[in-house]
Amino acid sequence: MIDKRYLAYAMHILSQFMQAPRQQRRDAAVRVVRYLNGTPRQGILLSSSCDLTLTGWCDSDLASCPLSRRSLTGWLVFLGNSLISWKTKKQQTVSRSSAEAEYHYMAALTTELKWLKSLLSLGVDHPQAMPLFCDSKSALHIAHNRVFHERAKHIEVDCHYVRDAIHEGLITTQHVSTTDQLADIFTKALGKQQFSYLFHKSGIYDLHAPT
Repeated sequence: MIDKRYLAYAMHILSQFMQAPRQQRRDAAVRVVRYLNGTPRQGILLSSSCDLTLTGWCDSDLASCPLSRRSLTGWLVFLGNSLISWKTKKQQTVSRSSAEAEYHYMAALTTELKWLKSLLSLGVDHPQAMPLFCDSKSALHIAHNRVFHERAKHIEVDCHYVRDAIHEGLITTQHVSTTDQLADIFTKALGKQQFSYLFHKSGIYDLHAPT
């Protein structure tokens, strides 16, 4: 399946300047078009023999919007090695810490995983817990700490939601280094080497490469 989801971050940024864009934004848009023209065959391979395990990855920056100071977050969901769901979006509220920003989207990704699991239950048995990868140790600590601290009370609903999913065996949370965080490609501009590394690790192939 031809797909360009790894351009989600670039498109998110450019879409904010559609009205009366300046030359700098026009040049950036042209670079995106040139990239698309040079990579027409890249896409996702949906394998019929993959492991039918749902896995989620989520990431967030902190207050990246210079006007609203809202955080940009993104997630990916894999079925085996095949990417089936992704999203990048500016959060609706301002987060006061990186842990809070990450935790909001841990809750959002948990909702997505639960929905996909219920959808798969129509034809695919999925009894095991779904791994959720996050690079924020603080957010993971909140998820497993049953004692609410003063600084976490304002995200209490999300805390209970994620903890309940863990307690019910629906998800397991796992730490991943920032270098290996696949969702990083949705939340910030990366250097060429890191972009290429995450690009290939997230299962993008040249679908019409010669055999």
